[in-house]
Amino acid sequence: MRPENAHQATLLRLLRDGGRSRAELGDVVELSRSKLNLELDRLIEVGLVEQAGLAASRGGRRSGMVRLSPDIRFAGIDIGATSVDVAVTNGELEILGHVSEQCDVRQGPAPVLERALDLLGKLREQRLFTQLNGAGIGVPGPVSFAEGVPVAPPIMPGWDRYPVRDMVSQELGCPIKVDNDVNLMALGELHAGLARQVDDFLLIKIGTGVGCGIVVDGKIYRGVSGSAGDIGHMRVDDQGPTCTCGNTGCLEAYFSGAALAREAVRAAPRSPYLTERLSLVGGLTAEDVAAAATLGDPVALQLIRDGGRQAGQVLAGLVSFFNPGLMIIAGGVARLGHVLLAEIRSVIYRRSLPLATGNLPIVLSELGDTAGVIGGARLISDHVFSVQ
Repeated sequence: MRPENAHQATLLRLLRDGGRSRAELGDVVELSRSKLNLELDRLIEVGLVEQAGLAASRGGRRSGMVRLSPDIRFAGIDIGATSVDVAVTNGELEILGHVSEQCDVRQGPAPVLERALDLLGKLREQRLFTQLNGAGIGVPGPVSFAEGVPVAPPIMPGWDRYPVRDMVSQELGCPIKVDNDVNLMALGELHAGLARQVDDFLLIKIGTGVGCGIVVDGKIYRGVSGSAGDIGHMRVDDQGPTCTCGNTGCLEAYFSGAALAREAVRAAPRSPYLTERLSLVGGLTAEDVAAAATLGDPVALQLIRDGGRQAGQVLAGLVSFFNPGLMIIAGGVARLGHVLLAEIRSVIYRRSLPLATGNLPIVLSELGDTAGVIGGARLISDHVFSVQ
C-alpha cells in the first residue's frame, strides 16, 4: 500500500510523528477542509490510517483524531563491520523488537545477509509482524543508492556490486532501500535523537571505520555517486600508516577501532592494565582502552587524546566548510566518552572559524545501538510514504 498522491504522502509523514486531529493537520497542510477529509478518508479506506477518537475542543465542534494504522511494520537492518542489528517498528518508528549479534562483514554478502534475515525471522516468531511494509538496510561502505548495491567497499570483500536490495526484496516480498550505515545513523538521530529540531548537522561515526552522515535541510546529502561523507579516507599525514583503502595517512588509519587497538598493543609495555590484558587474551581492542581509561590509566588516556586530536583536525575543516548547527559523535569508539569528546571539541573550537563554532554544540549520541535501526526504518518509511 502506497499513497496515491503528494497530499496523502504529506499526511502520512506528518502522522509518522504521532496521531493528530483533522483540525491540526488542516493547520499544517495547504488543503481545504473538504479536500483534507477526502484524502484522509481515502487513507483510512486503504488501511494506512485509522480513526482515533475525538480531540479536545478548540472552542467549537470537537475534531476527529487520526493516526497511522497499528498494523504498519517497518524493519531496520544495520550491518556493521563486526555486528548485525535488526529491529521491527510500527508506522511511528517506535521499536517493537530489537535483536543483534556479532558478525564479521568480511564473511561476504550471502552469509551476512542470511544472518540478518534469520534475526528478522526471530522477531517474526515473536509475532511482531506477519508482513512488512518495507525494510531499510545499512552497510559499512559506499553505496550506489539508486541501484541498492555497495560499490568498492574497502572493508567488505566480496560485496562489490552485490544486489543487496534486489536479493532481500525477493526474500521479504516488500520494498527495500540500502544506504551507507552512517547515513542510517544520521536519519535515526534526525527522527528520534538529539537532531530532532536541527535541519543541518553532521553525524560522525567512529568505529571500525570512520564516516560522516551529512544532513542538509532535513535530508541526507549523498553526493553525485553516493560517496559523500567518506571522511575516514581524508589524509591526515602523508607519512602515516597504511589504510585499508591502500593509501597512507588516512584518518581511519590513525583513529578507528582497529587503529586504536594497534596503538594500544604498541603502548602496552608502559601500562600495567594493558600489559595484563594483552597477556590474558593475546590482543587488545578499543573496549580495552576504554576500560583502562576509566581506571585512570595515563597511557590509555593519552591514546584517546591523540586519536581525538587527529579526528578533530579533520572535523575542524568540515565545520569551517559546512557550518553545521550540530555535530553528533557516535559509533563504538565514541564510547570512549567525554575524554574523547573534550579533545575533539578543543581542536575544533581552536582551529575552526569563530563564526562557525559560536553556536555549535558537539555532543555524544544518546541513541547508542538503536540509531542505525531507527534510521533504517526512517529510510524505508520515507520511500513508502511517498508517491511512486
